[in-house]
Amino acid sequence: MLKRTLAAAAIGAVALSATAACSSSASGSSSSSLPTVSLMVGGIDKQIYLPYQLAQNLGFYKKYGVNVKLSTEVNGGVGAEDAMASGQVDMAGAWYIHTIDFQSKGKQVEDIVQLSGAPGEREMCGTNSGVHSAADFKGKSLGVTDLGSGTDELTQFMAAQKGISRSQYHTVAVHAGATAIAQLQRGSVQCIMTTQPTVGALESKHLAYSAIDLATTSGAQQALGGAWPAAGVLALTSWVNSHKDTAQKVVDALVATMHWINTHSAADIADKLPQDFVQNSTITKAQYIAGLTTDKGQFLPDGIMPAGGPKTILAMEKIIGTDVSKVNLADTFTNTFAMQANKTEGFTPTTSPAGAAG
Repeated sequence: MLKRTLAAAAIGAVALSATAACSSSASGSSSSSLPTVSLMVGGIDKQIYLPYQLAQNLGFYKKYGVNVKLSTEVNGGVGAEDAMASGQVDMAGAWYIHTIDFQSKGKQVEDIVQLSGAPGEREMCGTNSGVHSAADFKGKSLGVTDLGSGTDELTQFMAAQKGISRSQYHTVAVHAGATAIAQLQRGSVQCIMTTQPTVGALESKHLAYSAIDLATTSGAQQALGGAWPAAGVLALTSWVNSHKDTAQKVVDALVATMHWINTHSAADIADKLPQDFVQNSTITKAQYIAGLTTDKGQFLPDGIMPAGGPKTILAMEKIIGTDVSKVNLADTFTNTFAMQANKTEGFTPTTSPAGAAG
């Protein structure tokens, strides 16, 4: 992880220690007379997760009537989706796929606004790895964010599509940033599935190339067989049902943010983010902007779950062996809040919305 992660850990710890107060205050008021929500992000400085912090920096949460306390998951710590599911935080900035995983285990979690239509990841492979597609995974050690994470499941899926079983390759938890780069440099892994800004850092150091593009919508559709909704806002269905007004305010702010992203350049976006996100020991600001310019198409302009996306992910879960017999796709996401947010703002949605069947 980047240097800022240590500071983020402290921030996250503070947020977690105050969780009970955050949860109980969601329907009450903070010192600014706004409902307060705690939201943990699965790596807040990653480009794929930039909308959550951008909304804060643009002042959109407060503009739309909610105080959002952001925190980030930390290497080796509890994942954002697990912190949400266990009630440590109200919401998680995490991948939609987790809603299906939770429901398969009998826990009702739903995605209330969808921020991206592609994972935003790239399979970055060492210059001498010889890997150019998932067909080359056999016999390799492959880096993923964490074992059991979305990147782990994506790796399994791509391998399975090429007829390669889990016993024919090895996965290693490498996290992101400097930690992931070091693992590749040491030869502990031949490839890592990662995002910007780690992608840019690997390319600038001439350590790896992009073997598989999951960062753009077209790349994800080619590699995964359809729209692949990734980053969204997840919450327990019970929490959403008892805090609908507050949930709507959060979605209003994020839909406005997605519209802002769609109508501004990568340089504009970078200027509104914390500078240690976009310029640090592993990447320059110019590299960050270049990477975002290339991968900006992953972000949806209207916060709507795209048609076919849930079906694609359900099919993936079946292929990698998840028991989805108890999963009802209609209960894993809702477009109600996002549609209302677009209507309120006078935005014309351009994403074809998923129906009840996904």
